[in-house]
Amino acid sequence: MHDIRAIRENPAAWDAALSRRGAEPMSSQVLALDEARRAAIHAAETAQAEQNKASKEVGKAKASGDEAEFERLRALVGQKKAEVADMNEQAKALDTQLTDLLMGVPNLPLATVPDGADEADNVELRRWGTPRAFDFTPKEHYDLPGVLTGMDFETAAKLSGSRFVVLKGAVARIHRALAQFMLDTHIDDNDLQETWAPVLVKPEMMYGTGQLPKFGEDSYETTNGWWLIPTSEVTLTNTVHGDTVEESTLPRRLTAHSQCFRSEAGSAGRDTAGMLRQHQFEKVEMVTICHPDACEDEHDRMTRCAEAILEKLGLPYRTMVLCTGDMGFGAQKTHDLEVWLPGQNAYREISSVSTCGDFQARRMNARFKPEGGGKPGFVGTLNGSGLAVGRCLIAVLENGQQADGSVSLPEALHPYLGGKTRLTAEGTLA
Repeated sequence: MHDIRAIRENPAAWDAALSRRGAEPMSSQVLALDEARRAAIHAAETAQAEQNKASKEVGKAKASGDEAEFERLRALVGQKKAEVADMNEQAKALDTQLTDLLMGVPNLPLATVPDGADEADNVELRRWGTPRAFDFTPKEHYDLPGVLTGMDFETAAKLSGSRFVVLKGAVARIHRALAQFMLDTHIDDNDLQETWAPVLVKPEMMYGTGQLPKFGEDSYETTNGWWLIPTSEVTLTNTVHGDTVEESTLPRRLTAHSQCFRSEAGSAGRDTAGMLRQHQFEKVEMVTICHPDACEDEHDRMTRCAEAILEKLGLPYRTMVLCTGDMGFGAQKTHDLEVWLPGQNAYREISSVSTCGDFQARRMNARFKPEGGGKPGFVGTLNGSGLAVGRCLIAVLENGQQADGSVSLPEALHPYLGGKTRLTAEGTLA
C-alpha cells in the first residue's frame, strides 16, 4: 500500500509514477477522500472538546440552582455526543474507502525500471550458457519416449480436469530430486532458512501480499473462507504480518518447497499442451524480509541465488528486467529468469525475483524497531522463485534429450537419484 503522506507531499510525482505503469492519475481522488476523512476527524475532535467543556459546566449549573442553564447544557452535551458519534462514523467510513482505494493501486516502479507496455519491451541483462546444437529435431517434454509413461495427463483429466498432471515412476523421482536439490542449495550455499508452512491462509494474508482484492479470480477460495496459496510468498512474507521486529533480526532469508494453486484466469488457449501451465504445481520459493535500505542489494543477491540453480543444472538461461507494463502488482522491480527450452526453440520464464520495498509491509503493518532507537519503520520485502519445479523438470528433460529417446540427467541430480545418470527411452532410471 502507499504512504498517504508521500502522496500529499508530491501528488504530481505519484501520478507520474503510476502513469509509467499505464495507470490513470489518482492523486486528486485519493487526496479528496483524505481531506474529507481528516475534516471528519477534526470535526469529531472539536465536538468532543465542546462536549467535555459542557459536561464540566453542567455540574456547576446544577449546584448554582440555575435550572434553565442546567437543561441547556445537558441538551448541548447530548447534541455534541451525537455529533462526535456521527463524525467518527463518517471518518471511519471515509478511512475504509481510502484504504480500499489504495489497496487497489499497484506499487510504483523504481527509476531503474525500463518503460514499456508489455513483455516485448523487457530488457535483457545477461545470458549464461549456450543452447545445445542438436543433430536431430528436439522434442517437447511430453513427446519424449522416456516421459510418455511417467507424465499422465489422461488420468489427471479424469481425476481433476484439464491443466493437471499425474507424475509416475522415474519422472516423479526426477521431479522430487529437483525440489530437494533446490532446497539443499538454498540452505547450504545461500544461507536461507528452510520453512514449512500451510497452503491454506486467511484472506488478510492474501491482502497483505497483494493477491487481494484485485486478483481474487486468479486463486482458489474454499467454502469456509480460506484461500489456497498461489505461491509460498504469501505465507513466508506474512510471517511478520502485524509484527514489530528487532532490526538486529534482519535480514530474514527464508525458503520453502510447497504446492501452489492458480486458476490461470485469462490464460485460455495458452500453453495447453504439457505441464508448462498448471492449476497445481510445486515451487521452491525465496523470501527476504529486510531493512528497506537493503532491498536493492538483496534483489541482486536473490537473483544470483536463482541463477546459480540453473547453472548447477547446466541449463542455458537469460536474465531479463521487466518493463513497467509487465511487472506484477506489488513489485517495484522484477528480474525474470528465462530458461532455454529446445522443444519450443525459445526461452521461457522459470523464475521471477521482485523487490517490493515497503509496499507489502504497509499492507501487513509489518515494522522493525531501529537498533539505535527511534520510531519503528516498515520493513522491506522481496520474493522470488528458486525455482518452479515443474518448469525446471521440463527444461532438464528437453535439454538432456538424446537421439535414442533417452535423457541425460544433470550431474547435480545424480546423488539424489541413487547415482543414476539418465532416463532411458523405456522410462526407467539407469
